[in-house]
Amino acid sequence: MQKKTHPISELDAKMNPEVLAKAKKMAEQESLNIRLGMLREKYGVKQSEISNFTQTAVSKLENRKNIRISTLIDYLDSLGMGLEITAYPRNSSNKELLLRV
Repeated sequence: MQKKTHPISELDAKMNPEVLAKAKKMAEQESLNIRLGMLREKYGVKQSEISNFTQTAVSKLENRKNIRISTLIDYLDSLGMGLEITAYPRNSSNKELLLRV
C-alpha cells in the first residue's frame, strides 16, 4: 500500500527552497494582519474607537507588513490587552520569555 502524502507537502517539495521560505514569511505576516483585525472585532471595538490612533491609522496598522513592537504594544493596550514575546529554538520545546507588557 502506497503512503499518501499531503498535497501541500508535495508542492513544498517541488518548490525552490528560497521561494518557499519567502512565501511562508509573507503568509506569516499576512496572518498577523488578519489576527489583529479579528482580535479587535472579537472584543467589539471599532477602528475609530482605538485610543491613540485615528481610524485611518488603525486600518493601515492592521494591513501593515511590519509593525514596531512599541506600536503593537500601544494598539493592544488600547484593547485592554498585554503582549508576550517568547523565543524558542526551532528544534526544541524550551522557551524563553523575552518581553511581557
